Amino acid sequence: MKIVILAGGSGTRLFPLSRADYPKQFLKISDDTSYLQKTAGRFLGMVKARDMVIVTNNDYYYHVKSQMSEIGLKDCHIICEPEGRNTAPAIALATVFCQEKLGAREDECIFVTPSDHIIEPVGRFQAVVKKVRENCEGTGAIVTIGIKPVQPETGYGYIMCGAQQSDCCYHVEAFKEKPNKSLAEQYVASGRYYWNSGMFAFTPAVMLAELAKNASDIYELTARGYDELVRDFQEMPNISLDYAVAEKAGNMQVCLMDDVYWNDVGSFDAIVETVPEEDGNRVIGELVAADAHDNLIIGRERLICTIGVSNLIVADTPDALLICEKGRSQQVKEIVNKLKAAERQEVQENITVYRPWGQSTTLSEGDGYRVKKITVNPGEKLSLQMHYHRSEHWTVLQGTGKLTLDDKTVIFKENESTYIPIATKHRLENPGKMPLTIIEVQNGKYLGDDDIIRFDDVYGRKG
Repeated sequence: MKIVILAGGSGTRLFPLSRADYPKQFLKISDDTSYLQKTAGRFLGMVKARDMVIVTNNDYYYHVKSQMSEIGLKDCHIICEPEGRNTAPAIALATVFCQEKLGAREDECIFVTPSDHIIEPVGRFQAVVKKVRENCEGTGAIVTIGIKPVQPETGYGYIMCGAQQSDCCYHVEAFKEKPNKSLAEQYVASGRYYWNSGMFAFTPAVMLAELAKNASDIYELTARGYDELVRDFQEMPNISLDYAVAEKAGNMQVCLMDDVYWNDVGSFDAIVETVPEEDGNRVIGELVAADAHDNLIIGRERLICTIGVSNLIVADTPDALLICEKGRSQQVKEIVNKLKAAERQEVQENITVYRPWGQSTTLSEGDGYRVKKITVNPGEKLSLQMHYHRSEHWTVLQGTGKLTLDDKTVIFKENESTYIPIATKHRLENPGKMPLTIIEVQNGKYLGDDDIIRFDDVYGRKG
């Protein structure tokens, strides 16, 4: 069996926690494990890391690589969509990759899952996946997983169950779009409808046959082979697998997952039920409350105090604060759209920016200066670069740094400093086994991030 994890989405429904440069799948909200890491970890013991394929894009490649290294899955495969084209092209790309690069058999199960869901307990979920695999390989069906609805949810698509095919699988009678409240209530009351989880299992032979029959434009591109498919990926239509294949295929089955907790973390309201209640509120961070109840408070950066408020969602970050009523967090997308229209940088990135080599956090800035805290991971290095409009002063807080300054090399350690004049080639490296943390003070008339000339970069970045 091959596992395909879709991790290319740039959703901002959890703004301000989630930004376009660092979306939901990479967030570590309730603990020190991201949603992507939890997703990959669910399949440990079922497959080897080399049988996992993570589909992302070029902007997120190093985020995925870093997070997989953190949990010991360095041998998993990461493939990048040249352009976002929705789930059908992404799954087609992964299917061809599994065949050509991993030697997947035509009758071998490929299990596809989103990267940003919560599913517990893992053992019961794995038991469902095993049944899905058996049905997929044994019957030639495309099998999806249906979640037993616990309420008339309007934010999910639904699957209508038909005739029973096995002990846990049913023929898919129909896929239903996100309903209004009244229709959702009818779905739940009937007992025949399940939430659409977005997980699919199929064999390469079956998927390619369905693409040939129902999405010939996608199939014709996959027939060119993996390398050519990557080259010509911009020709792919923008379409989901539901629309391209699932709603048209006659061999769709749904495996019911009744005794497993599932949450797609699609909004702050969905997060509410994942956070334990403490003194009448659900808190991630530090809260001091007086006569405040039934609130979700998320804010690790500073103390939050509330007085006399209830039924609120508060999400605090260093550069943006969200306050909304419970039950209305789906409207966060309206805020994001307004920020995009105003070209606000907050919608794109946080004050902490993640790079292939580590991360940087802007601590302070003003006219002619900016102060950053920079952390370089062990063995990593920044590009050999130069700035025309600013000088920089570095002080080491932790670790050992190696500085290339024109044709000189300098080693500097904790409490030691160095100065980089304007228009001087320089590179920072971490030759040690511990993270290197420095404070960088930039001075100059122009401090834009585009004032950088790269001469050499191990990550292939330009400009």
